[in-house]
Amino acid sequence: QVQLVESGGGLVQAGGSLRLSCAASGTVFSINDMGWYRQAPGKQREAVAVMTSGGSTNYADSVRGRFTISRDNAKKTVYLQMNSLKPEDTAVYYCNAQRANNRQYNYWGQGTQVTVSS
Repeated sequence: QVQLVESGGGLVQAGGSLRLSCAASGTVFSINDMGWYRQAPGKQREAVAVMTSGGSTNYADSVRGRFTISRDNAKKTVYLQMNSLKPEDTAVYYCNAQRANNRQYNYWGQGTQVTVSS
C-alpha cells in the first residue's frame, strides 16, 4: 500500500523559509512523478511544483524563483524548499505521487500546514 507522509510545516514570518519533506513507502519511488500541491481555506487545491521521474520540473507562476522541488530516490523522499515566504503561501501542503503511463496511479499524503504571518 502506497503511503506518503509529509513533514516540515509550521508557522513562519513573511520572508522566512521552510523545507517540507514527503517520505514514501510501498512504491517504486524512482518511477513516480512527484508533486506538491496546496489548498488554502475557501480555495481549490492547486499545483505548486512537480518533478517527473526523469527530473523535469514545473512550478506555479506564484512560486517560481522562490520554491525548489527536489527528490532523493534512495531515501524515497521528495522535498520542497520554500524561501521568501509570503502570507499568501499559507495553506495545507500535500504531497502527490502519479505515473505518466497509469492514470489510476494517484496517491496523496495527509497534508502539512504552512502558516506565514505578516
